[in-house]
Amino acid sequence: MFRTKRSVLVRRLWRSRAPGGEEEEEEEAAAGGGGPGAAAAAAEARAHVCGGGRGCCCPGKAVRGGRGSAGAEGELKALTHAVLKRLKERQLEGLLHAVESRGGARTPCLLLPAKADSRLGQHWYPLPVLLCKVFRWPDLRHSAEVKRLCCCESYGKAHPELVCCNPHHLSRLCELESPPPPYSRYPMDFLKPTDCPDSVPSSTETGGTNCLAPGGLSDSQVPQEPGDRSHWCVVAYWEEKTRVGRLYSVQEPSLDIFYDLPQGNGFCLGQLNSDNKSQLVQKVRSKIGYGIQLTKEVDGVWVYNRSSYPIFIKSATLDNPDSRTLLVHKVFPGFSIKAFDYEKAYSLQRPNDHEFMQQPWTGFTVQISFVKGWGQCYTRQFISSCPCWLEVIFNNR
Repeated sequence: MFRTKRSVLVRRLWRSRAPGGEEEEEEEAAAGGGGPGAAAAAAEARAHVCGGGRGCCCPGKAVRGGRGSAGAEGELKALTHAVLKRLKERQLEGLLHAVESRGGARTPCLLLPAKADSRLGQHWYPLPVLLCKVFRWPDLRHSAEVKRLCCCESYGKAHPELVCCNPHHLSRLCELESPPPPYSRYPMDFLKPTDCPDSVPSSTETGGTNCLAPGGLSDSQVPQEPGDRSHWCVVAYWEEKTRVGRLYSVQEPSLDIFYDLPQGNGFCLGQLNSDNKSQLVQKVRSKIGYGIQLTKEVDGVWVYNRSSYPIFIKSATLDNPDSRTLLVHKVFPGFSIKAFDYEKAYSLQRPNDHEFMQQPWTGFTVQISFVKGWGQCYTRQFISSCPCWLEVIFNNR
């Protein structure tokens, strides 16, 4: 019996659904003296699990023991096939391309009626949430847990008649933990130390950008052309204590930072000349993959993890400003986090305290490390020990 092209596409899509998976932890934790753990799960469905670090912000629990009961699996299959049968062949091809590329390819929106939803068990799911459950996050339950990416036609639209159901046009939201207790009155990360060794790169021991390696920069040293105020941030790429390549000035609202072409349009780290021979650096480079997407939105700057491995972020606006040190937040693949809040940064910059006003402000910088974390939960205490990392300096003018 001959299969139609439509039936072949539907079968391929069902085979490409997200596995239940089990939790696998990539990073080694310094607490307890343990060595390196198991490699990070390649599948996004495994990556929604919090690794237990204090700075982890991705919710969800592991779905252990396979995909679940045969009855639940059969119900999900029937519902998914019923939804896919409504799609045109061209829409099926676009959805398959998005799913098989795991979001790496630029794929069109999958526009379906906004009021349509489907019942699975005792729950009714909007179609975008249902397709995200099938192809990305099996534990997803509510539309409030996801965020649209700026590449989506439904982005910013409150009540559209047609809504995009492409699962890779959405990301999952990180939920920050409650802030730590106020160990000190002032955020010590923002205070400039008396001695700055020349060999220490920016954003390491102090958490700010006061101490600079050769070629480093701070938010007050961002190069600008005369009369040019169009860029909203610049990005520096580091390998351990060495900055690699030139600064990347960002004018567009959204920027992809990735390793190899053609995995995006933007800042390709693989095209930078690096002399680093470290095996660890080489290994982490190979895992950057699709990297991250940096987007300036109305409420702040968001970072979306497009890669298959966790990223780690430290920002002045993510934590309680009264804590002694800023937490390093672990963000799993497929998740988004509001890494920087302009309004909060300005309020922190101008507290009503004369003593604090005498201190230099370096809160317009965010540090992002690929694959390997740093801080109190890891063997690397400073970001300068991380193999591959970024420094993002925001234009506060």
